[in-house]
Amino acid sequence: MWKTILRRLILMIPQVIILSLLIFVLAKMMPGDPFTGLIDPSTDPARLEELRQAAGFYDPWYVQYFRWINNALHGDFGISYMYKYDVTTVIGQRIGNTVRLSIISVILTYVLAIPLGLYAGRYQNSWFDKTVVVYNFISFAVPTFVLALLMVYVFGFKLGWFPTSGSVSINAVPGTIGYFMSQMYHVILPAIVQALLGTAVTIQYLRSEVIDAKQMDYVRTARSKGVPTGKVFNRHIFRNASLPIASILGYEITGLIAGSVMIEQIFSYPGIGNLFISSINQRDYSVITALILLFGLATLIGTLLSDIIMSIVNPRIRVQ
Repeated sequence: MWKTILRRLILMIPQVIILSLLIFVLAKMMPGDPFTGLIDPSTDPARLEELRQAAGFYDPWYVQYFRWINNALHGDFGISYMYKYDVTTVIGQRIGNTVRLSIISVILTYVLAIPLGLYAGRYQNSWFDKTVVVYNFISFAVPTFVLALLMVYVFGFKLGWFPTSGSVSINAVPGTIGYFMSQMYHVILPAIVQALLGTAVTIQYLRSEVIDAKQMDYVRTARSKGVPTGKVFNRHIFRNASLPIASILGYEITGLIAGSVMIEQIFSYPGIGNLFISSINQRDYSVITALILLFGLATLIGTLLSDIIMSIVNPRIRVQ
């Protein structure tokens, strides 16, 4: 397995090069530049041209690309035109919030989805199964922003149970238990929204796999030998039904980096998704290219992790 992983890592090198090239070219094709609309309209146009010249905007694209790649390999993604300091610092201040939100969301998603999917498949056509199916339809149909706005209105404004913006209270002292609890308090509501909408796919996978597995010969054989029903489900059916979940787990881990743009925007949560949208609006090329490169690398790593997890769950499957 280790040799296969090494080969996959080597294969990722040309993929990363192609990805970085596409990111750079597409970013340069965006209309305007970081100085458009960010400086006093009364600023002398000659001064704007001097700033563009100093930033290297008129250098050939390949010169700009190799300069960007060389700096990136040394951990330097440039200066954010919007925040006026290092891009790595800007991202570093936000990525912790996104990881916290995503970890809690993934935990809540599987805590809800796994038992619902398993029991819905086990007791097919029961009232419980029908209720889960209706819930799945609603989860698929309701847009993210609709549920998020509804939760903000009900639990944030009407009931006042949760904050509606930010990631921590302004009065919290960093490094204290109160600061940590404030962070958790701010992340609960957006995590619940993200988890409720994220359970549908997992539930559907598990339900379908359990229903199919119940018809398999090995299940019939186990039952004919007198194996208790609970043991059949726990040791045989669940193991095989969990394979589709294992196959997407790597991508779920990738989501810890990418975050949720919609959720972070609606809850004004200062994470990576929120930063990405604001950077696009302000044409902050340095931040945009760094974030997309980060998302791309996370996707490649997620693909590798999914293959590795699948080979662990099912030894018959080997990473190709």
